[in-house]
Amino acid sequence: MTALVPVDQIERMALAVAKSGLFGVKTPDQAMALMLIAQAEGLHPAIAARDYHVINGRPALRADAMLARFQAAGGKVEWGEYTDIKVVGKFSHPSGGSVEIAWTVKMAQDAGLTRNPTWKSYPRQMLRSRCISEGIRTVFPGVLVGTYTPEEVGDMEPREPVRMRDMGTVDEVAPPAPPAPPEPPEGLIDVDELLESIELASTLEGLEMLRADMRRVPKGADRDRIIAAAKRRAEEIRAEQAPAPEAEGGAL
Repeated sequence: MTALVPVDQIERMALAVAKSGLFGVKTPDQAMALMLIAQAEGLHPAIAARDYHVINGRPALRADAMLARFQAAGGKVEWGEYTDIKVVGKFSHPSGGSVEIAWTVKMAQDAGLTRNPTWKSYPRQMLRSRCISEGIRTVFPGVLVGTYTPEEVGDMEPREPVRMRDMGTVDEVAPPAPPAPPEPPEGLIDVDELLESIELASTLEGLEMLRADMRRVPKGADRDRIIAAAKRRAEEIRAEQAPAPEAEGGAL
């Protein structure tokens, strides 16, 4: 059991996470809610920031973290076809049997998912995330506790705030965090996870914090993809932060 972290320290961590622009957590309140739930589950509060994003007001568990927790709980996955057009995975668990899940770009198009621009840039990664979520949810749903991947949440409509009679408007609280996955081997970088973090960075400072991980990616096609994604995201952030042009003639 992890030692309890005082609430004032959690508040400082929540402020730092929100200020970093990483993980998709936009406000200290969102970070605080996830961290308190992690602590209630016996985990260090920082686990919530590491494993979750908050997208459209919903907590989202990264596909790699979801798969790691599934495997740590005794699950197995065998990948079949793995292309930008189709991804197939066979998921199995002693408590839930096995199932083969296939996702294709046509299925995503028919479901209206490809309006999200990330589908055009990284179709294979998006298909893989869909396979992971559906496969694990089918054979061993206890690992997910009602959570979805960032790719799934990004395709959902923004969550409306909950209305409580005589209490005004409050935000919904994220579901309890599942057990933490094992740490990855030292020195290895998950390219898909790094691309996901780049896409979700909301500030230039947040992108800068990822620079060390970018340098750990070996030179080659993966490094080129990472650099291109970081440059594109930096341009988008600069455009978002650019001041609006002043009205002709100046302010009255």
